[in-house]
Amino acid sequence: MEIYCKDSAATEVLGRLLGTLAQDGDVYCLTGTLGAGKTLLSRGMAAGLGADINEVNSPTFAIMNVYSGRLEMRHFDLYRIKDSDELYNTGFGEYCGGDGLTVIEWGELFIDELPEEYLHITIELEGAGRRFVFEPHGARYEKLCGEVEKNAGTVN
Repeated sequence: MEIYCKDSAATEVLGRLLGTLAQDGDVYCLTGTLGAGKTLLSRGMAAGLGADINEVNSPTFAIMNVYSGRLEMRHFDLYRIKDSDELYNTGFGEYCGGDGLTVIEWGELFIDELPEEYLHITIELEGAGRRFVFEPHGARYEKLCGEVEKNAGTVN
């Protein structure tokens, strides 16, 4: 499934939708080049959970930020992690797929460390907008993609 967002505001609206639809234990893996909009989409997710979006920023140096809302959102950025040992030392395995929503930027760098079931979202810059390609891994995420697709008309 693909969704095109015409601008940054639409990207945040898509994120809000994903946050609103999130369930306890969900894992979203975000892939895209630097500046593609991973953190922007994550900000929308936090808003959809009822968290303070003014607190949301890229966890590039912190590795993980936590936001409180309807569900706790753990926001990881794995860009600077060198190997699986370093990833293990961050506590990633304890948090990923646990209570709340786990959002992982650059998760494709450690695809073997992700749970068996998760939602992979690839972000591609396209003109002034962005194309989001959804790849569900597991029945929960196939259902989620159906809900996102059903509500996609509210995004742009």
